[in-house]
Amino acid sequence: MIKKIMISAILLGSGLLTQAQEVGLQLYSLRNQFKVDVSNTLGLINEWGITKIEGGDTYDMPLEDFKILLNDYDLEIVSVGAGFDDLENDVVKVIKNAKDFGAKYVMCAWVPHDDNKWDLEETKHATEVFNKAGKILKKNGLVLAYHPHGYEFRPYKNGTLFDYMAQNASDFTFELDVFWAQHGGADPLALMKKYPKKFTLLHLKDMQKGIEGNNTGHEEDDTNVVLGTGQIDIAGVVAEAKKLGIEYMFIEDESTNVVTQVPKSLVYLKSLK
Repeated sequence: MIKKIMISAILLGSGLLTQAQEVGLQLYSLRNQFKVDVSNTLGLINEWGITKIEGGDTYDMPLEDFKILLNDYDLEIVSVGAGFDDLENDVVKVIKNAKDFGAKYVMCAWVPHDDNKWDLEETKHATEVFNKAGKILKKNGLVLAYHPHGYEFRPYKNGTLFDYMAQNASDFTFELDVFWAQHGGADPLALMKKYPKKFTLLHLKDMQKGIEGNNTGHEEDDTNVVLGTGQIDIAGVVAEAKKLGIEYMFIEDESTNVVTQVPKSLVYLKSLK
């Protein structure tokens, strides 16, 4: 607890609490901590000076009890996750969950597919599902954002399958996870410049130097490192995100060192101002 208080004091002293209004946290980062103690984990996020979060789960707590904790720790869920199957077959459930949390954005992080098979057929199907669901979400005041996971950057015509999705996304947007984009063979900053109106959210996540990507959408969790210490141009991405007016940039740190890494990543982001 003393260490937590010291970290919080450092962040307060650096003025990071103000800057953190646009930098949130994807709650998956603390999935293991939530298994131990939900309240203390939310309290830790508060101590980091973060107020905006991306979630959608209550970690086996009744919804109203979980929302009380969010209020106690000054945390606002602005984006919730949604499964592809629900977007395709039960969009009413997706809308209710988003409304229950008071979120503006709904994000989908994975499209189920057989083994490592992902080609134009899967791409077209996913695009159709996202457009159909996105249109309904729009009518309910919500924004749908698909989070590419790497397999979408396989070659197609003169570009990639992601290009097909982006060029045919009439009723949904994208959440760019810079780690998975680069891991899949793309340049995150170049994508933002190529499609300035397609990205509405960001996942800030740095990749350990020396890691070579692939098109599977899978990698070891501990290849996630402190922002600014890996191989991704985080500074360039953040600058471009501000230029484009992207509303929220969520830190997502999937490593086992998340509790020590996130404060360092926040300090790094503060240094970019």
